[in-house]
Amino acid sequence: MDRTPTTQGAGPQERPFHVSNRLVLSIAAPMTLAYLTTPLLGLVDTAVVGRLGDAALLGGLAVGAVIFDLVFTTFNFLRASTTGLVAQAFGRADPREEQAVFWRSLTIGLACGLALLLISPLIVWVGVWAIAPGEAVRRATETYVTIRMVSAPASLANYAILGYVLGRGEAFAGLALQTLINGINIVLSIWLGLGLGWGIAGVAWATVTGEAIGAVVGFAYVYARFDRAARPDWQHVLDKTAIKRLMSLNRDIMIRSFALLAAFALFVRQGAQFGPVTLAANAVLMNFFMVAGYYLDGIATAAEQLAGRAIGANYRPAFDRAVRLALIWGFCLAAATTLFFLVFGTAVVDFLTTSQDVRAEASRFLHWAALTAVVGVLAFEMDGVFIGATWSKDMRNMMLLSLALFVVLIWVLVPAIGNHGLWLALLAFLGARGLSLYAMLGNRADGAFKPPVAAGHTR
Repeated sequence: MDRTPTTQGAGPQERPFHVSNRLVLSIAAPMTLAYLTTPLLGLVDTAVVGRLGDAALLGGLAVGAVIFDLVFTTFNFLRASTTGLVAQAFGRADPREEQAVFWRSLTIGLACGLALLLISPLIVWVGVWAIAPGEAVRRATETYVTIRMVSAPASLANYAILGYVLGRGEAFAGLALQTLINGINIVLSIWLGLGLGWGIAGVAWATVTGEAIGAVVGFAYVYARFDRAARPDWQHVLDKTAIKRLMSLNRDIMIRSFALLAAFALFVRQGAQFGPVTLAANAVLMNFFMVAGYYLDGIATAAEQLAGRAIGANYRPAFDRAVRLALIWGFCLAAATTLFFLVFGTAVVDFLTTSQDVRAEASRFLHWAALTAVVGVLAFEMDGVFIGATWSKDMRNMMLLSLALFVVLIWVLVPAIGNHGLWLALLAFLGARGLSLYAMLGNRADGAFKPPVAAGHTR
């Protein structure tokens, strides 16, 4: 619900603020570091379970991680929608609505987390059935997923908490919370998994503990910073129009996330049709894109907060400058990444795999993988802008259209040029996402910013 101060029949007040390179990087850099703690955690968990000497346990951890990635990626909308709505309220200088958005998102997160916990036996059964591992791997997977699912309410609460602090531009707080959660997880994984001999169950309980402590500390931090004079009542928090808007955003972002997962799953599945060597080569090369994704996500987070803040502040110059700086930083870093992998990609592949067959196969397609960073940067940054501006329907629709293009290109190109066609289709998918949203950006911004009224005439 729009609570922007208005006059009778006039537009909202303009609240100018300056967007600088320093402001963009003050959000992008900490969040890039925060995102990097997640793969570090995955490496530690893998190392802990790997030292137990049982391949079935390592397989159970891998299968369990896939199940959780699918489940919790689905709920990433909580973080994104919260960031956009809080950023807009922050731009309007409306702390009452900031708090109301937080309470709505936290309530939804806790409710969804409890629901996941209740249906966790079904999630375990479906996940194991879909992946169909061997008996020993199945038992390890069931142990890991059953325990980790206990963390669902805290994990989704952390999405709301992170969304709130990012919406206010407090990226260092976001970094601190992510470091706390993953740091506790890493220490306890080693202690419980190896020190106490709990094995894969210890790794799972480490995650539960880290998420729970993170949720408690994060909530205490957010609550302590609330402006008590602007505390919303429950009638405001439960406002039907606001809840409907939040649920609509969540729905659109969830569909967009599903479509993105579908595209990458289809890429893997299609690659598997070429045999295990090509499948492995593609998996190694996808690390090029993942590396770029960490800092592109960080810059996209800055674009989310600043674009949303500018929409709330009704200040077009800040919006335009935020978009421009995010794109400049994104393209410069992506171009450097592409150049690096074009020059040193063979050495990186050799480091990642010792298989001569996989190395040789990867070298044939290395140039395509190197291009993913510079081709995909526009998609990352436009996603950030559109999330911050809460133009979720456009994101959803352009993602679905891009996915349709991806499917058609696979159907046309793969039979003709094989794995080269698969990589070309992936690049077209990434490029279409970014270009389609960028083409809509000007018209959407023109409609979002209203002629301002003088501050003295607001009520």
